Amino acid sequence: QVQLVESGGGLVQAGGSLRLSCVASGRTFSSDAVGWFRRVPGKEREYVAGIRWSGTSTYYRDSVKGRFTISRDSAKNTVYLQMNGLKPEDTAVYYCAAGAYKYSSVSIYRESDFQAWGQGTQVTVSS
Repeated sequence: QVQLVESGGGLVQAGGSLRLSCVASGRTFSSDAVGWFRRVPGKEREYVAGIRWSGTSTYYRDSVKGRFTISRDSAKNTVYLQMNGLKPEDTAVYYCAAGAYKYSSVSIYRESDFQAWGQGTQVTVSS
């Protein structure tokens, strides 16, 4: 069983940056996928970025490509989401999630493919 704890959220002005961290404890495997999701009240949770612990596969949704970077530090069991050029529409609660190997590409994963979830961290971008 994997436990996930996110941190790094906060309030930032448009154009600013934040780095989210997701620390995993418990059993992890290099083939596992780790994803960042976000949810805005009244909307479905959306898949923002994903990476395999081995680093062999990454995914970004179109709206964050070129602005967000997902990375991992296996020695620290930590996955990061560096968010630059933040926009008010990036405002949401961001969740970290982990899933066992299912597909060769993490871009194919869906919310239901992730078994472990963190508690979420609020990101607010002011205009």
